[in-house]
Amino acid sequence: MDASYWLECWREGRTGFHRAEVMPLLEKHWPALRLPRGTRVLVPLAGKTLDMAWLAAQGLRVLGVELSPLAVQAFFDEHGLEPRRHVSACGEHYVAGDIEMIQGNVFDLDDATLAGCMGIYDRAALIALPPAMRRQYVRSVYARLPAACRGLLITLDYPAGDMEGPPFTVPRAEVERLFASGWRIATLEHRDILAEQPGLAARGLSALATDVYRLDRRA
Repeated sequence: MDASYWLECWREGRTGFHRAEVMPLLEKHWPALRLPRGTRVLVPLAGKTLDMAWLAAQGLRVLGVELSPLAVQAFFDEHGLEPRRHVSACGEHYVAGDIEMIQGNVFDLDDATLAGCMGIYDRAALIALPPAMRRQYVRSVYARLPAACRGLLITLDYPAGDMEGPPFTVPRAEVERLFASGWRIATLEHRDILAEQPGLAARGLSALATDVYRLDRRA
């Protein structure tokens, strides 16, 4: 599950993971975080999600990180935005208003960039990575976010033997293993969604649930 896999998905149009609307679970649960206007919010493995525009509309400063230049360009084109561009050690930056996207690898973000993010929204990153990469991702990204950072994590939970990811199953026990040492974890919602996901059901799933967690970085 290396970078070439996701770049190929975007080149070949295999982007069934992209939603054509804002994630309802984001709209429902984000207000509970009470992040002040102007807070910088990290959106890892962002694709061209409409969720970034929704977060910006709430008065937040969005930092999306995405490997595919096709996805980055598509986001700005589809929103009628003409971003300014510059390059750093993190990747190529596209900036328009309160939305910045870095076209690069989330593992390459530097300490200063992560230290400025007091919010995180993770709908598509953790569940996109196989187990070993999930551990590395949490150590490389979440562990360097600042104290008092708050965020939403949305995961999927299904019988591990039913389907080969991505998206991968990340049950509550794994969330606790990955985050409990550095974050307070609160379950905001657990819902069965198999009937709403015929494409995943066709891949052999016998059960499917989504979980929404609030994460608060420990001091």
